[in-house]
Amino acid sequence: MSGSLNIISATVDPALLDLPWQLPLDAWPNENIASLPKGISRHLVRFAHLSGRVVAIKETTSEMAKREYDMLRTLANLEIPCVEPVAVITDRTDAALDPLNSVLVTRHLKFSLPYRALYSHELRPDTATRLVDALAVLLVRLHMIGFFWGDVSLSNTLFRRDAGAFAAYLVDAETGQLYSGGLSNGQRENDLEIARVNIAGELMDLEAGGRVADELDPVRISNGIVAAYRLLWQELTGSESFSNSERWRIAQRVERLNDLGFDIEELAIKTDSTGSSVRIQPKVVDAGHHQRRLLRLTGLDAEENQARRLLNDLDSYRAAYGDPGADEEMVAHEWLVRVFEPVVRAIPEELRGKLERAEVFHQLLDHRWFMAQNQSRDIPLAEAVTSYVQDVLRHRRDEATVIDPLTGAITLPIRVQLGDDASADPDDADADDWMLKV
Repeated sequence: MSGSLNIISATVDPALLDLPWQLPLDAWPNENIASLPKGISRHLVRFAHLSGRVVAIKETTSEMAKREYDMLRTLANLEIPCVEPVAVITDRTDAALDPLNSVLVTRHLKFSLPYRALYSHELRPDTATRLVDALAVLLVRLHMIGFFWGDVSLSNTLFRRDAGAFAAYLVDAETGQLYSGGLSNGQRENDLEIARVNIAGELMDLEAGGRVADELDPVRISNGIVAAYRLLWQELTGSESFSNSERWRIAQRVERLNDLGFDIEELAIKTDSTGSSVRIQPKVVDAGHHQRRLLRLTGLDAEENQARRLLNDLDSYRAAYGDPGADEEMVAHEWLVRVFEPVVRAIPEELRGKLERAEVFHQLLDHRWFMAQNQSRDIPLAEAVTSYVQDVLRHRRDEATVIDPLTGAITLPIRVQLGDDASADPDDADADDWMLKV
């Protein structure tokens, strides 16, 4: 390695020293480069191998790299979906000791894709709408912690499949600013306008290249983020008044927020001087309601909609096979051992890189439901797994190169039909026979 080198890293990985920092990023040898789809960026970005993992390396200025590194660490500590910062490399020089650009190193988000990699030939309106809806949720979460993005766009976001929808992750934070006192309405509206204009421009660019379906309207889709954002913001932060006889609406408001995937940590409740009316307003709202419950019960870490789907299957299992008086954690462990883990183990090794485990399980449940509808009978879990692996999963491309999501046609959660035999013993040692009864 020629010349000096300064590394600021949140992790201790000596392999960072082995990468060819003395070369401009566009001149790195193929042996260091990982071929993954990437979005549009104003900076040069390349993927590289590091200690058996993949990292994204962005060339920028020293000041911008350090600032974005610190901002991403702060957002991660606040549990905002974003890429994980790995290191900032400054004081780079080439063999002639001429200065090279500093770089920001972030960990590649596994099973994620830029929006341009989520379609094959044409971007369909429903896929575009779900991408925009996911971005609206991310923007609301950012604004709730006082973060002004300043460059909201599909290109600055990565998307992961989330049980028929998408989950959005912030990638580019170099223009962002965190305000401890929160954002003003004007700042939020500014971010919304930036989002609307950028998304319209990105979709129009695809339209000019013949990459969108004829019925897709870029302006309507881009306006959708404004509508989705405002509806969600009002639900999460808006106050609500009702008569004292309608106190049940307090629980209803909490339930609605839980259904959206948010928890209330504090709720302000006020009554008027006569006690005849009640006014409520959520004070602190945390995202990830279903994620936290699934993690607590099973140890599984999934996206919010995936967690909701897995919890629905867990609740169905408990109703059909569990002891009504059994501890919830015990039933969850039985479901994990008897249902989820056998499905995961049934996936051949060479197919496990196609989708993450929770998404595989979600798609399996949908596949099983469609089989039951087509054949007018209950489908045992083992039979559904075999059919899904052979007829669906085996024909998918790996997630890193997949073009169009299979879940694109799924817009509503579907209740899974279990077998009628509720007398199956969950302690039966023969797991395969048990699966035939599920």
